Amino acid sequence: MLLLHPFIQPMRPHLLIDVIIPAYNESASIGKVIGDIPRELVRDIIVCNNNSTDATASVAAASGAIVVDQPLRGYGNACLAGMAYIKERPLVEQPDIIVFMDGDYSDYPQEMKALLSPIREGKDMVIGSRVKGNPDRGSLTIPQRFGNWLATRLIHMMYGFRFSDLGPFRAIRWQKLLSLDMQDKNYGWTVEMQVKALQHHLACAEVPVSYRKRIGTSKVSGTVKGSILAGYKILWTIFKSL
Repeated sequence: MLLLHPFIQPMRPHLLIDVIIPAYNESASIGKVIGDIPRELVRDIIVCNNNSTDATASVAAASGAIVVDQPLRGYGNACLAGMAYIKERPLVEQPDIIVFMDGDYSDYPQEMKALLSPIREGKDMVIGSRVKGNPDRGSLTIPQRFGNWLATRLIHMMYGFRFSDLGPFRAIRWQKLLSLDMQDKNYGWTVEMQVKALQHHLACAEVPVSYRKRIGTSKVSGTVKGSILAGYKILWTIFKSL
């Protein structure tokens, strides 16, 4: 008879994968995003409804997602709410891997298998690089391209690892994510994760991914104010880590 230590989880035959999607007023797109996720790869799709004023929550629920409400606005707040939901589960029911993606249908959920491949080979975190992939013409705005260029070069200068993108479509081992103690409530979420991953010596990788024009107007790069605030927060997040 095999006896297991009470604090050691038995090995799973397959990796357990959950998806977190922060969403604010994405009723026109969220159903498409959920519908394109390869369900044979994932257990739960968790849509973090970030105080939407449209039908985002009801469309997500009707499409088969678990809806977690986060009334506090902010991309990071929404992601943290999804993580909090998962942490409430018993340890044996918590996932091996978390996949993050946006709810605006700019990412290609069908490419999730390629995103997960490096993790299956031993990596801890994988960023879907739109820059290395095949972005549709006009899908990456000038502020996004410049922000990626500047932020990834600063990260390379400070930590020696060369990312090419701060893309939202990413996968990370759940326990590694918890160890990062993520704090950012809004625009700095993605870059905080990448900086902290390097500080914690996580094994990181990138894979090229496709990218299309989002449905609706971006809450960040779609406005001058949003672009300026996001750029400031990204730079502040990088430098405060020193």
